[in-house]
Amino acid sequence: MKLFNLLLNVLWLIFCGIWMAIAYTIAALICFILIVTIPFGIASLRIAGYVLWPFGRTTVERPGAGAPSFVGNVIWVIFAGWWLALGHLITSIPLFLSIIGIPFGWANLKLIPISLMPLGREVVPTDERFGYARPPAPR
Repeated sequence: MKLFNLLLNVLWLIFCGIWMAIAYTIAALICFILIVTIPFGIASLRIAGYVLWPFGRTTVERPGAGAPSFVGNVIWVIFAGWWLALGHLITSIPLFLSIIGIPFGWANLKLIPISLMPLGREVVPTDERFGYARPPAPR
């Protein structure tokens, strides 16, 4: 399974991972420059790392994230989330047009909700297929 994830991650990196990670990093840098939006920049970098190497990992809702994460996600969608989601959508189109890229196009579409609402989520390792993890046990 780990070898399969490695192969998928390398192919993902070549076809779309590097471009989307660059987009998330640019969003993070803009957030860091604006100072008030530093938490958004940190979330953007966390998702950039996930988008760069997604197979073998997933995101789950962070327990206790609550209302501040919801409010932050609304602000995020207005200023950065929509164009990152659009980037995932546009990147998925050429992937769907090729036979080998269809699973990567589907994975790209699964990243759209995460790009729209990154706050209150954490990246965790998983042995399950992309995007289908159970939340971690309570601590």
